[in-house]
Amino acid sequence: MSLPTYTSWNYRVWHYTYLTICALVFFFLIAPLFIILPLSFNAEQYIHFSKGMLALDPDAFSLRWYEDMIYGTKNPWGLAAKNSIIIAFFATIGSTILGTVAALGLSSRHMPYKAAFMALLISPMIVPLIISGTAIFFFMAKVGLAATHTGIILAHIILGTPFVVITVTATLTGFDHSVTRAAASLGSNPVNTFMKITLPLILPGVISGALFAFVTSFDEVVVVLFLAGLENTTIPIQMWVGLREQLSPTIMAVATCLIIMSTLILVSAELLRRRSERLRGINR
Repeated sequence: MSLPTYTSWNYRVWHYTYLTICALVFFFLIAPLFIILPLSFNAEQYIHFSKGMLALDPDAFSLRWYEDMIYGTKNPWGLAAKNSIIIAFFATIGSTILGTVAALGLSSRHMPYKAAFMALLISPMIVPLIISGTAIFFFMAKVGLAATHTGIILAHIILGTPFVVITVTATLTGFDHSVTRAAASLGSNPVNTFMKITLPLILPGVISGALFAFVTSFDEVVVVLFLAGLENTTIPIQMWVGLREQLSPTIMAVATCLIIMSTLILVSAELLRRRSERLRGINR
């Protein structure tokens, strides 16, 4: 967007300097993509740019590592992907339900000790993961849920709930509670009011929080290191083991897929945020 003609020269200098700094930071963050993406199509068994790749020879590029990621038996990526999807799916559902209910409670003007409860709910984002992982491991071990899908799902619900609480609370900041009072005055019960009025209005925030909870669960590695067994290996754990024990170009293919997935989720979250702002503007 161009600046107005009456903008002073010092503001113009700062504006374009700011844009340049942002562009440099953005390029620094995405620079690894220019290395990872081509290497994931390497036809050879080693992670390097072959002469054929540098010469743009079609025979030097292959989808073999993407096939190995899905069907490979040498590296159990299929089992890891299955575990990651199952764990992230159920953890997202649990985090979304708990986070939405907590945010609705915190948005109530009659809720006592809001600051204390908010600090407690977002504490998993503040406490170092190594401490959280240790505490969760000892608790899960005592109740017999260590090295189980259920234990990992519960741990990821704890880690993902703060993201839902924050996004839904931000959505409820501009929420007009007069519509719920009007529904109550017309005889609607609380459940019907929530499902037909409140939820549709805060749905962009709920979905955004669910997306962040999904990414948190899908990419989490520290807590899973404490809780996972041989049958609970996830994609981040498999990547970590592969980097330590058997460096394979399959890791590049997996990393590329994760980057694409994260980008799509972030774009979706941004679109939902803009939709939420439009809805709040209409309601006002």
